[in-house]
Amino acid sequence: MSLAKNVEFLRHLPKLNALNGFGHYGRNLRPGSHSPLVETTAFGANSGDLRMFSFVPEGLQPTPALVVVLHGCGQTASAYDLGAGWSTLAKHYGFALLMPEQQSANNANGCFNWFNPDDTARGSGEACSIRQMIARMVRDHKIDERRIFVTGLSAGGAMTSVMLATYPEVFSAGAVIAGLPYGVASNVREALNGMLQSSSRPARELGELVRKASKHKGPWPRISVWHGSADRTVNPANADEIVKQWLDLHHLPAAPMSEGTVDGYPRQIWWDADGDTAVESYTITDMAHGTPLGLADNDERYGAQGAFLIEAGISSSYHIANFFGLTERIRQPKAAPAAASKEIPKVIPMIPPAPLPMPDLSKVLWPLGTVHRPVEPPRQPRRRAIDVGGVITRALTAAGLIK
Repeated sequence: MSLAKNVEFLRHLPKLNALNGFGHYGRNLRPGSHSPLVETTAFGANSGDLRMFSFVPEGLQPTPALVVVLHGCGQTASAYDLGAGWSTLAKHYGFALLMPEQQSANNANGCFNWFNPDDTARGSGEACSIRQMIARMVRDHKIDERRIFVTGLSAGGAMTSVMLATYPEVFSAGAVIAGLPYGVASNVREALNGMLQSSSRPARELGELVRKASKHKGPWPRISVWHGSADRTVNPANADEIVKQWLDLHHLPAAPMSEGTVDGYPRQIWWDADGDTAVESYTITDMAHGTPLGLADNDERYGAQGAFLIEAGISSSYHIANFFGLTERIRQPKAAPAAASKEIPKVIPMIPPAPLPMPDLSKVLWPLGTVHRPVEPPRQPRRRAIDVGGVITRALTAAGLIK
């Protein structure tokens, strides 16, 4: 797409914004609804000028996990929580929830600036602000630092890629919904081209973009990738590029180790040397841009249908929480011997925020005039098919009998 076409497209963004009602829904909770999220105003260096919201249930697990959830464009933390149901999941399973929120002063459409170099580098901008929020949650709620996760939709999905790349040692796993790989855009033109066309890159090149984002030498986070096949806002080919990027980091082959269906939708899986799922990918057939909703395996429904929150017969929030290992209660650990000592988790020191010049990106990216298909009746929940061959292969792999 030429720069002239990009400029012409951006000129029409306000009109598209009004037509699809995205901003109106995203910035307002439904009448009578109440958000359980609480704002924290002081959390250290806030170079990205973001807001911090969190939810900590009364039944917090003794070694609590933390899930960082990043909203999409035009949405607020509370509105996306209402739609995706994360605070309800947190109450059911006893983990803490952190939901950073963008401010209109940074981006008038409420998008995280996932393409801006000042916001996507380690120790800088919005990425640094989110890292500081995590440090505050770890300190205040004794979060198990081995159980910190991140997920997000759309611009929040792209920002999830940023966090996994720039702070890989912080996260055990992440999940990207309708997002983009890390490092594929550093300006508006590249961001638009990536969203609409998603040029194919070699896996090694994509992996190098992440490796250069930090000095990390340890194990890489696991990742779950979700995308609707009828997405006209973010090209579904981006899901393939995210998968390629993380397969390269995990030194895994391009061909999936197992393929099957979950609630009627295709799922591909890659395992690590220990037999644990390192990379997985869900394709939500015929779904447009958004977070898929549906009945969970525990017969609960998490979230509420709305703009870019789509009833699809599969609960992405539940399956992502399950991928994170959060859908089973953890027993109270036995008391450690008196002689044992425990290292105090290190927290990034709080330093006065230093304002950075932020570009005016008010009419940049989102939403891009998604063409909404007619709403189809909700699919009936299906029982998950057992992939017998995959189970046998995984068992043999875990036992070291095959590679």
